[in-house]
Amino acid sequence: MTTTPLAPITSGAPARPGLTPAGLVTVLLGAALPIIDFFIVNVALPTIDADLHASTATLELVVAAYGIAYAVLLVVGGRLGDSFGRRRLFFWGLWLFTLTSLACGIAPTATTLVIARAAQGAASALLLPQVLSIIQATTSGEERSRALGLFGATGGLSTVVGQLLGGGLVAADLFGTGWRPIFLVNVPIGLVVLVMARRLPESRAHNPLGVDRLGTLLLATTLLSLLVPLMEGRALGWPVWSIVLLALSPFSAAALVHVERRLERLGGTPLLPPSVLRLPSVRRGLMVAIPFFGAFGSFMFVFAMTLQEGLHFGPLGAGGALTPLAVAYFTVSMLSSRLVTRYGQKVVAVGGAITALGMVTLLCTTLAAWPHVTILDLAPSMVAIGVGNALAMTTLFRIVLSHVPTDLAGVGSGVMTTNQQTSLALGVATLGSLYAALSGSIGTRNAFALVIGVVAVLATIVAITARRLPDPRG
Repeated sequence: MTTTPLAPITSGAPARPGLTPAGLVTVLLGAALPIIDFFIVNVALPTIDADLHASTATLELVVAAYGIAYAVLLVVGGRLGDSFGRRRLFFWGLWLFTLTSLACGIAPTATTLVIARAAQGAASALLLPQVLSIIQATTSGEERSRALGLFGATGGLSTVVGQLLGGGLVAADLFGTGWRPIFLVNVPIGLVVLVMARRLPESRAHNPLGVDRLGTLLLATTLLSLLVPLMEGRALGWPVWSIVLLALSPFSAAALVHVERRLERLGGTPLLPPSVLRLPSVRRGLMVAIPFFGAFGSFMFVFAMTLQEGLHFGPLGAGGALTPLAVAYFTVSMLSSRLVTRYGQKVVAVGGAITALGMVTLLCTTLAAWPHVTILDLAPSMVAIGVGNALAMTTLFRIVLSHVPTDLAGVGSGVMTTNQQTSLALGVATLGSLYAALSGSIGTRNAFALVIGVVAVLATIVAITARRLPDPRG
């Protein structure tokens, strides 16, 4: 359930010819592939562990490496598309995504897979920002509204497809390849979409923003120096390099703040503009987004591991158990716009409360029925978690960005999505590591219960803090 940043509304006049129905299908397929990949990977983690003998810390990196690379390069990808052509960057991003999917599928070791996943995240950062930019630049009026609605539906539908496809492919063990088809399936689909992409209309921004190279480097340094030691340090006995990296992270973050402020004073457009971060709507939105996405990232990782290693569901069973969540998310996300129009920012608060209720229900269900938990036992809590996430996740971006000036819409959404991906990775690094540390000492059942309890607390914090979000209705 990832969100792609909105393209700036002023990002260029509609191209001639406009976006055809076939062109819209093309860009939506391009958007669906990385989202599907997110859910497929979670379902396949235990199988990857068994095949490549990866530690839990390395499995965390398999998930987080994608998100870190995507978070760092997301804004860069959008700006490169504005400068050099959105169709061109869509094409090259999709090429790279297809090639890196192949690299993931044939990875001989866990380390190689982590590197390939990081490259796949970088490819997604080139590909995904172009989708909404192409829609914005080549459509208008009712045609644009329909295209954006279909884009939202694509995100929700991709979550459903990811669960079912991931579980089915791993369980099928095609030709004895185990987990590898979850990545290799992207190759033929990617090649077909590449052929279709040749007929997309080209567009560029009239006044493209430059790339903040130093800011991008410092953001990457900050995230890597913080997240990699958190994931790997405990498993390796906290070697010297992990302590050094952790000590470096606050200095790197301080340097990033200094560089971004200086660039903005000089009239440039930083990667993370301080003026945008100071907007009350964005500042409050980030306070809600950090615990929300951190909780969701850790939940998806820990739940997938527990289903298969603790409850022995198998990949197909795990996919089936998560499907009610995905279906509920897809269904409610289609209604969220009307709910926001009527109830404003209260939708996010209610979504956080329902998510917390779903987590508590999940906790009680698993503790009571362990180890004989069934998919039907889990279904009520999965539906509640899906509904809560749909209400909160799909409206948080809209509420925050509704108070960002139009000419900064693309920059603001880039800030929010960078925060989203960073928080997802941080959730996996912290609560995923906590789960790994505790499962060996107090058992999988109790470790899972503790982490889900923390996630429920974070969802409650979201419900409380979301009440201070601005009202998008004015």
